[in-house]
Amino acid sequence: MSASRQSGTTDELGPEEPEPGGAELLAALLDGMDAALCAFDADGVVTHWNREAERILGWSAEEAVGRPGFAGWAVRTADAEEVEGRLLSAMHAPGRQVDEFALVTKDGGRVLVRTQSAAVRGGDGKPSGVYCAFSEVHAQIDLERSIALSEALFENASWGVVLVDADLRPAVVNEHAARALGMGRTALLGRPLGEVLSQGVEELESALTHVLAEGAPPAPAEMWVAVRGEGGEPERRCWRSGFLRLGSPLAEEPVPLGVGWLFQDVTEAKQTEQEAAQLRFRSQQLHRAARAAAECEDPMEAATVQLDFALAGFADHALIDVLVPAEPEPRLVRAAATPAGAPGPCLPAGKARLPVRYMEGHPAPQCVQRVGSVRASAGLAAAERAREWALARQWPESSVHALCAVLRSRGRTLGVVTFLRGAARTQFERADATYAESVASRVAAALDLAGVGG
Repeated sequence: MSASRQSGTTDELGPEEPEPGGAELLAALLDGMDAALCAFDADGVVTHWNREAERILGWSAEEAVGRPGFAGWAVRTADAEEVEGRLLSAMHAPGRQVDEFALVTKDGGRVLVRTQSAAVRGGDGKPSGVYCAFSEVHAQIDLERSIALSEALFENASWGVVLVDADLRPAVVNEHAARALGMGRTALLGRPLGEVLSQGVEELESALTHVLAEGAPPAPAEMWVAVRGEGGEPERRCWRSGFLRLGSPLAEEPVPLGVGWLFQDVTEAKQTEQEAAQLRFRSQQLHRAARAAAECEDPMEAATVQLDFALAGFADHALIDVLVPAEPEPRLVRAAATPAGAPGPCLPAGKARLPVRYMEGHPAPQCVQRVGSVRASAGLAAAERAREWALARQWPESSVHALCAVLRSRGRTLGVVTFLRGAARTQFERADATYAESVASRVAAALDLAGVGG
């Protein structure tokens, strides 16, 4: 069988390909380098010259190898002695030696290069020559600038910088981003974004996926997010974010390395902008309401018109309860209301004027007693509990947040107006109470003119 394998299997398996020899392997390695490389023997004769050296200077390996030094072809004759002396001195110097030289190209031009030279030692440990790797100075400076910029961004930048890998997980995080995300830099690495953000993660991951597939968007995007905290309600923040697709400079085809995500917290500026826009809109609504109410012959209609304009962008429902004399104390009677189901115009309750039996501690009677606004909310209660909360207070079952403002005119308390919001809106803030009080003063003037309440 041994003989058969030796004589009969060559045709079946095909001729064995010779393994590359040391010279072929060395030539392939040298020509595949990104840096230009040449080497000299102990006498200064060029022994190696790769393709990158040919690209930079124009001299081919056939033209360069075998020449005694650079004099007269790669270096001006006047500079040759100094250049060769500094290069060959690396044979007797420890480590690598860095220099900058002006070399001459084949077409007569000059190019400034930065070189790194080191001794080549033989089997006996003695120097037998020197190798020199070199690149154009401007290319080296560009590389150093890129590295310096990268280090500065990930150390000292005043905005968040996160390198997200192709799996949408943080790979590198700077100090600013780590503080914003509420974790240490190393703790964030490799962690899914859903474990870091409680709100806004879907929008962010969608943006990152788009950048990986399509490239960077034409402008920054503003995203509202909430960082997972150790306890309590997470605070929503607005981050103005820019994205860059990162590709490998070493691959022939673009290979995505991930996404560079840069962001800056613009929450305060965004809130100020939103508050200003809200204030402008509400001022315009008050102006429109005043003009519309002035055209109403019936003062009660003028009161409900004021509420119709106030509800836009502010609340889902509104109720007007007026005080009527009774023993032992005045009672609140429903005077007007919006429909309990779908939103609609505020309409008078008719002539029945039945008293509203509010539970003890209800916000509406509290508002009358305090002569000031009262806010109430079901908070984060489950849907069924929120429904029970609203029905117990005789409000539409979809109500989750309430704001009561007192109705006063000519020094008298006429009643209370209640604004109600559903779960889709946020709870009432102090700025909302100020707006409600402005509306209430106009509604109270109309009610006073109609002789209602008090």
